[in-house]
Formats: sequence, C-alpha cells, structure tokens
Amino acid sequence: MNVLIINSGSSSIKYQLIEMPAENVVCEGLIERIGVGQENSNFVYQPVNGDEIKIEGAIADHKEGLSLLVSHLFDTNVGVIAKKEDLKVIGHRVVHGGSAFDKAEIVTPAVKDEIKELFSLAPLHNPAHLLGIEVCEDLFPQAKQVVVFDTVFHQTMPSKAYKYALPKQLAEEKKIRVYGFHGTSHKYVSEKANEFLGTTNTKLVTLHIGNGASLSAVQNGLCVDHSMGFSPTTGLAMGTRTGDIDPAVIVHLIKNLGYSAQEVSDLINKQSGMLGMTGYSDFRDLVNQSNNGNKECTEALELYAYRVKKYIGAYAAAMNGLDAIVFTAGAGENCIEIRDLVCKELEYLGIEIDKDLNNQRPKTLTEIQVKNAKVKILIIPTNEELEIAKQSYELI
Repeated sequence: MNVLIINSGSSSIKYQLIEMPAENVVCEGLIERIGVGQENSNFVYQPVNGDEIKIEGAIADHKEGLSLLVSHLFDTNVGVIAKKEDLKVIGHRVVHGGSAFDKAEIVTPAVKDEIKELFSLAPLHNPAHLLGIEVCEDLFPQAKQVVVFDTVFHQTMPSKAYKYALPKQLAEEKKIRVYGFHGTSHKYVSEKANEFLGTTNTKLVTLHIGNGASLSAVQNGLCVDHSMGFSPTTGLAMGTRTGDIDPAVIVHLIKNLGYSAQEVSDLINKQSGMLGMTGYSDFRDLVNQSNNGNKECTEALELYAYRVKKYIGAYAAAMNGLDAIVFTAGAGENCIEIRDLVCKELEYLGIEIDKDLNNQRPKTLTEIQVKNAKVKILIIPTNEELEIAKQSYELI
C-alpha cells in the first residue's frame, strides 16, 4: 500500500510517498516559498529510481503546489503511481491535538473542527496543516486522510509533569496543561535508541534541535516530561521563539508598553529567539557569524546551549539516572558546534563527548561519546514521515 505523507507549512510542503509495510520510500520532495508575490517558488520531485525534477517559478497557493505534485505522481513518464485509485491513504502531520486526541485519527468534519479550535495554541502550524488536509481532500477524494498529532506521544506524562499550578477549574474545564510537541520525532528516535541499546528499560533524553526545538525525558519507552508546554513557544530558546519567559513580561508588554495580544503573540513566536537576539535564525548563519567574530551570535549560541544543558540536568534528576542522550533534527544532526557546547562540562552526569567523533554529520545512527563514558551520546537522524506512515498504515 502506498501512503503519501504531507507535512504542510504556511509557505512550504514536504512530502514522501512510502510503500507500506515494507517502509520503502518511492519518491520525495519539497514545495517551498508558496504564496502570492513569491516569484522564486520551488517544486522538487525526486523518485527513488529516477532523476530529480526541479521547477522554479511562482506557486500561488497550496492547491497549485499540490496539483503540480499530482501531475508528476501520475505522469506516464516520471510518475510512480498508475492511477489515482491506487493512492488509498494520505497521512498528515498536525502539531497540536490538544486533549481531544490520544492516537492517530481518520479525518472527519469533527476532527477538522477540533484542529481549527486549536489554531490559537499553534498559530504557526495548525492553520497550515488544516489547509493541507482540505486541499488533499479536494485533489484526492478517493483516499483516506489520516492525521497524526505531535502531542500524542506525550500523553503518557504523569500529572505532576503536565499540570500547571493554576486553579483547578482552568486545568480541568479549560484544559490548560502541558501538551508537548515534536512527538513523532521524539517517538521515532527514542525507539531507534532503544533498539540500538537492546532494551526498553532505559532512561533517555531526546533532543530535537532546530529552528523549533524541544527535549523529552523518555523512561522505559514512555515520555515522562517535555520542555514545550501548552503551546510550542515554551522551553528552549528557538529560531524565532522566546522559549521560557517570565509571564510578567507579557503582562508588562500589554499593560505598560501598549502591546496588543496579537503583537505579543507575534513577538514571542516570530520575532524573538536567535532571530531577535542576532538577526539570524539559521544555525549555519549563527555559527559562521560567530566564527567571524560576531559576539552577539556567539552569545546566542552559548545561551541556546545553556538552556539545553539545564533541561538535561533536570530530566536526569527526574528519572534518577541517564543512559543516553539523543541528538536529532536539523541542528542536532548537523551542527557540530551546538553538540559540543551542549555536552561541554557535563562530565558529572557521565556525558563526555569525543571531539573527533563529533566532527561529522552522519546519515545513520552514530555514537560520539568517549570510550567507556557512562552515558551514550547518539546522533539519530529523525524520520517523522516514516513514523506518520507507520501510524497511518496501522490505523487503516
């Protein structure tokens, strides 16, 4: 069975077609810089057994972008599917599932309404995900649409980890609590780590580090704590998000500095983090600038790593031990400097990085700790698309 995986962003769509249950990638690609006025949009289509096709030019909206994908998937020369009826399942990533969902779901009007209700909690993500779902419903009416929520993996957190110290009616009636995010990634890499370690009786900290960033404490295969909270804004400092911040700062911005609620939301989600501190949000730019003497970028990288170190220490304490830490996602897999800064001066926890082994960007699971270190340091490339495909296939 072919499962098409769609990860729809506000101006981009990542996709993979995966043959299940064999888990073979048939084709993959990216549609980026979507939108009116975007003259340099890109469409990339890469069949595994064929040449890459790249089209540059304006792509006005998501429907136009996905229509390009349809024309290639079923093309008699470069296509990988004979006819539309052969595509039976489309799996979608959705960041926020709130408390309504504890597993993957087939899309219904009620499911779409619930995703819409959560727009305010994931304003950078849920609206784009719903748009991708609705466009796919129009273009692929014969296929079952499945949603896989980032929040599901974190449903195993105990109440002491997911509750806020708020009046109980807000927690119970208004569902204000820690939800957690990047769940498909944390689930995938923690399972791969346990396979490598040969046991599920483990204490792991998984580090999904990129423009968006989060840590999970995973004990015996289950998430027991997570750095993000009610929304994807809290926890670590990120590419454009503040991470943890005193709530009184938000009150001050509104009450004393004249910010509206929307302006505050834009500030903490889109204008802060590494971008707000330095003018750069991409770690490649931050590292290059730091190496060229930009002190603001050096300070931002140190702040970023410091926040990560604090969470590692907290989660080691919460689990009463640590067997491995796992680096994944864009910066976790590729930023040598961030891995080095994070692991520096954590010897008391048994974390000792080998600088020579760290000096790589591996495509497969790789150990980078010194010989005989008490805690494994693993780089595991994430594969959220495969995790979504597995859950979609199992559900159907």
